[in-house]
Amino acid sequence: MVDDSAALVPRPSAELSTDRYDPRDDWPNEARQLADHLTGIYGDRDPLPTIAGGWVARQKSRHTRRAYVRTFKAWEEYARSTGIHPLQAKLPLADAYAKHLAKTPTRNGRPPAETTQAQALAAAGSFYTYAARLQAIDTDPFAAVNRPYVDPDYSPTEGMTEAETMRLIGTARDWAPRSYALVMLLYLTGARVDELLSLNADQLGYDRGHRTLPLTQKGGKKRPAPVPPLALDALLAYLGDRSDGPLFVTDAGRRWTQPEVWKHLRVLARRAGIPQAATIKPHTLRHQFITDNLANGVPLQDVQDAVSHSDPRTTQRYNRRRRQLDNHPAYALAARLGERLQQEEAPR
Repeated sequence: MVDDSAALVPRPSAELSTDRYDPRDDWPNEARQLADHLTGIYGDRDPLPTIAGGWVARQKSRHTRRAYVRTFKAWEEYARSTGIHPLQAKLPLADAYAKHLAKTPTRNGRPPAETTQAQALAAAGSFYTYAARLQAIDTDPFAAVNRPYVDPDYSPTEGMTEAETMRLIGTARDWAPRSYALVMLLYLTGARVDELLSLNADQLGYDRGHRTLPLTQKGGKKRPAPVPPLALDALLAYLGDRSDGPLFVTDAGRRWTQPEVWKHLRVLARRAGIPQAATIKPHTLRHQFITDNLANGVPLQDVQDAVSHSDPRTTQRYNRRRRQLDNHPAYALAARLGERLQQEEAPR
């Protein structure tokens, strides 16, 4: 492959000081780590590490950067396993990768959801759009890939009944102050788990009578989220006298991570007897925040604003009661059939 790395990041020459500042030092950690990972594979004269790192560095939110790093590593590994450099990939390889995604089991043993597949393909396309702007490639191999159909009105996250939500909250309360504070904040604020885990204890603020937490949302948007009294009481009981360091910490004092939270929430769900305990995730509580507020008559636009959705259809998709399973006509038909069967079986 032609070495275009010099055109992307100038390197010191005999006329320039070897102490020249490297702009890659200004990249976010996720971008630098991806570039280092790729340099270990392709060497420091291949343009791929710089292009991929620069692409990740452009993303506004840490959540997006982490997701892009994860999906790009999966694509790069697939391309490399076929003996094709990612910058030399063409449409047939991209098509094959889309089929590979659709049949490769995830941690739960099932293929990824259509939304997950679509997001991975969209991320790959975003990378190649960036590479094309740098004139490192001629065309985006993912531009013409058939994407899986994603129903705009469907969400794969499984909802809970009111009784199940109460059991989960009660179990968290009895388990430990940290568990209770986490579950209450997730449910009563509708925050994403990464928004909470990135906070520090000294960021609990005050604004015109409200106790608040400054959430950094998708796209880098920032908003203060009010902390309702029940959630505030749980959080203050957990923090005690601690006023610095990460908001949620492990027993060793380091920041609690998302994988650890996912695992802990499933432990709580099993203890609470939640049917979908093996697949529950923090986002379930965000769904419940939306679902239960809409069920309680809170206007859609208020709920939409609270969770920072730019489109009300997104909020409706999260609403687990919009197409209420409780009122599905299958139950009415089954009840009628049951009555008829009982009549036929009755003694004459």
